[in-house]
Amino acid sequence: MTLHRLGTVCARHPWRVVAAWVVAIAAVTALANVIGGGFRDAMTAPGTSSDRAAQQLRASFPDATGAEAHIVATPVDQDTVTRTANSLRALPGVRSVTVQRNDRIVLLTVQYAAELPDLDAQATVDQLDTVAQSLAGPGVRVAVGGEIPQSVQGPNGVAEAVGAVVALLVLLLAFGSALAAGLPLMVAVAGLGVGLGLIGLLAAVVDVNSVSPTLGSMLGLGVGIDYGLFVVARHRQGMAARLSPVEAAAHATATAGKSVVFAGLSVLIGITGLVFSGMPGFATMGLAAALVIFACVGAAITLLPALLGALGPRVFSRKARKAATLPSDSFHSGWAERLARRVTHRPVLWLVISATALLALALPALGMRLGENDPGSESADKPTRQAYDLVAEGFGAGANGPLTVVAGRDQARSLHDSFATVPGVRSVTPTVDSPDPHTSVFQVIPTTGPQTAATRDLLATLNRRLPPGADITGPTAAMVDMTATLTARLWIVIAAVLAATFALLLVVFRSLVLPAKAVLANLMSVAASYGVLTLAFQTKVGAALIGLAGPVPIAGWVPMVLFAILFGLSMDYEVFMLSTVKENHDQGMSDRDSVVHGLGASAKIIGYAAAIMISVAAGFAFDTSVMVKIIGVGMAVAILVDVTLVRLLLVPAAMAVLGKANWYLPFRKPGSRPRTGPGHPAEASRNPETATTPGAG
Repeated sequence: MTLHRLGTVCARHPWRVVAAWVVAIAAVTALANVIGGGFRDAMTAPGTSSDRAAQQLRASFPDATGAEAHIVATPVDQDTVTRTANSLRALPGVRSVTVQRNDRIVLLTVQYAAELPDLDAQATVDQLDTVAQSLAGPGVRVAVGGEIPQSVQGPNGVAEAVGAVVALLVLLLAFGSALAAGLPLMVAVAGLGVGLGLIGLLAAVVDVNSVSPTLGSMLGLGVGIDYGLFVVARHRQGMAARLSPVEAAAHATATAGKSVVFAGLSVLIGITGLVFSGMPGFATMGLAAALVIFACVGAAITLLPALLGALGPRVFSRKARKAATLPSDSFHSGWAERLARRVTHRPVLWLVISATALLALALPALGMRLGENDPGSESADKPTRQAYDLVAEGFGAGANGPLTVVAGRDQARSLHDSFATVPGVRSVTPTVDSPDPHTSVFQVIPTTGPQTAATRDLLATLNRRLPPGADITGPTAAMVDMTATLTARLWIVIAAVLAATFALLLVVFRSLVLPAKAVLANLMSVAASYGVLTLAFQTKVGAALIGLAGPVPIAGWVPMVLFAILFGLSMDYEVFMLSTVKENHDQGMSDRDSVVHGLGASAKIIGYAAAIMISVAAGFAFDTSVMVKIIGVGMAVAILVDVTLVRLLLVPAAMAVLGKANWYLPFRKPGSRPRTGPGHPAEASRNPETATTPGAG
């Protein structure tokens, strides 16, 4: 079925389509609540020392592989501690409770029989919170921390609400109608409803990181509203050209809908590049985000045409409907066209200026410090951070990141005595033998915290002393191995995404130079975002501005995940702009005029779309999770840089310098015309009743 036919069917049978979406959202949500899995952050790099040790632990100590949480408090009397420990042992699914105490801190560690994905994490934390209150009293500090509480710190709706409100204001500015402005939000909400439910179902099959639903919400809300904006804009233009609501919806689906499909494909190429990360956990993170993107694209080309067909002229304001003719939305930007004319008049100068600015922004990324974002990076008001600080206060900073040594029994005894004397080791726990006669385990407690370079150096020292068959695991060791793996595989992911994107643009634009230029420009945009991210999170001034107590490490997975997200999003705007430029060129405009008029026609709608995406991403910058803050700030900065320095200056200047070489394609048949790219959502046809977009039907 062509997109035009799809739009026609949906617009003619709107309530059937709406009902189908309501049923789909309800069904997926219900299934996710009943059979969906929990989220698990314990991702290891296959084949590394920490992964081998973790597998050996599961095989040799099956009773110790369940999820863990702990309650930590300043000292209380022994009777209270005993009652609390007994209450914890009585909770459903608890295998064991151990108590550590000194004159400063009481630590109760709860080991569950089930692993994290098999637990109802939120219900478990609620039970722990209830028990923890029995320790509360005058002058007593108490907090719940550990693996389980950390896993439930997902989206709380505040960031999504902030982004949605700002996006609605942008849409009101674009359309002047509350109903028209609300339609793109409906697309995003429907896409999120299905997509987030699918992520829950995915978590029942494979391990899914707890960041995945937040990432899905961020992407889904942003692209869902953007895609809805493009389709509604084209529909209103069709209505103004006296098309019927059904015809206008079908035309919008065939033209702007094709742009939406291509835009979604661009984002999917970027995010699914994570399958080359070498880590199954990140491959599933990419798949989880892809499910939300797919759902949002589906909503934009099915649910939205149905709503547009049902609403008819009500997508215009009451005042506009009373006029003799409906107003045609004009997204032409005079100032952008004047800027493009100035840039293309002296293209070399502007190319140097914009490229220099991007490189200057990217330069701080050379000093980016990768590390572990554990609860010690979170804000001081979060319970998991309070528990982290209390553990460090009572048992030393290294107690938050013990190194677990797994070895043969004879090896373990020798290593135990040897490691106890290594500088940087605070203490070594007694060895514990497994039920089988082969394996023993003990823990090394560093003197320094998990995020410090000293702890990483200590881990490297201990690894060098390990004999064959012995390995070290634990959150810190796993994070170090994961960072090393992701850093080594980053270039493979980049190469795969670049190659796939280049091939896609080559097919669409029938040019070798345009895809190469687009890929290079987007790389510079992403690099600039890395630099700003480093300044924001790893300098005192930047950290203070975004509400952190001080500089924090950037998790080793952030550069790869941000690249996968940002490259696809930036390519959306590149394609929307190039489509208009190419249409102008194919209609006989000169190379310079094609760029000037193309930027004038596309800048405003790209600006609206970017403002929506920035508002959504910036909303997540206020999240209490440092990991979510990093992703939100990175996305917002990258998009801002992309639609200013890159789209307004770098790309027009580069195209003006390249001239006719922009359209170079070897072996082109003599006399053949280049294929027109996907229909740009800002460009209304002069005759919408007869206009078509190649491939749209």
